[in-house]
Amino acid sequence: MENPVEETNNEQTITSKQEFEGKVLKTSLQGALVDIGSEIPAFLHISQVVDPNDSEKAVTNIEDVLKADQVITVWVKRVQKDHYDLTMRPPLAYEWRELTPELVLKGTIVRLESFGAFVELGAERPGLIHVSELSHNFVRVPSEVVKVGDEVEVKVLQVNRRKKQIKLSMKALQENPEEVAVETAHVKKKGRGKQEVIEEPEEEVIPDPTFMEIAMRKAMDRAEQRRPEIASRLKKQKFVDSQADDIFERTIKNKPVNAGD
Repeated sequence: MENPVEETNNEQTITSKQEFEGKVLKTSLQGALVDIGSEIPAFLHISQVVDPNDSEKAVTNIEDVLKADQVITVWVKRVQKDHYDLTMRPPLAYEWRELTPELVLKGTIVRLESFGAFVELGAERPGLIHVSELSHNFVRVPSEVVKVGDEVEVKVLQVNRRKKQIKLSMKALQENPEEVAVETAHVKKKGRGKQEVIEEPEEEVIPDPTFMEIAMRKAMDRAEQRRPEIASRLKKQKFVDSQADDIFERTIKNKPVNAGD
C-alpha cells in the first residue's frame, strides 16, 4: 500500500509505515534514540519496544532488550515536525481511518462460521462477509463458496470503529445473474465474436379520429346496415316496372285500328 508523503529532507523522503534497519545510539528510561539515516532525530518509545523472546510482554526496562550500537528493525509510526516516532511492531496495512465504504481490498479467509466468513485484511480486526454477501445465489453455509486460506477480493460496506467491526461483501463485486439475463435477452449472437442487437418494433400509434371521420363512419355503418333493404326495394321496383312495361306493350298490340288512321 502506498503511503502519502509526510516529510521531505535532503537525504530521502520519510513516510509513515516505512521500514528501516536502525542503529541504537543511546537508551533512556523513556526509550531509545535510533539512527535511521535521517537528518532529524528518530525516537523509539519504550511502549513500542518488543521483547524478541516474548512479543506480548510489556517491556519495563529498555536495557533488558536494547543496547547501544545494536541494529534493530523499526518502522516509522508517526512523522513529527522535529523528530520521527518509531515502533518495533509491524504496522497495520490499514488503519481505521483508512477503511471507508466502497473501498475494494484483497484478503485471506481465516475463519468460517455459520453466519459468514472472516477475512484478514491487515487491519486491527478481520472483516466479516455475511453469508448473504458471499454470492447473488442462495448460500446455505459459507463453505459452499469459500474455504480457509482462499484469497478473495471484497468491497467494504460499513466500518464501525467503536464496535471494531468491518462489514465486507463479495457479492457487490460480482455481476447480478438476473441483470445479465435481462441484458442478454435483447442481444442475439450472430457468427463468431459478432453480435446483432435486436431492436423491438415500435408500437404503432393510431391517432384519435376527428369529428368528421366519426360522422362519416356512422353514415357508412348505417348505409351498410340498410343495404339489404335497399337491394330488396330496388328488386321489387324493377319487377313492378317490368310488369308495367309488359302491360303497356300488350295494350298497344290489342288496340283496334280506325279506318281513318
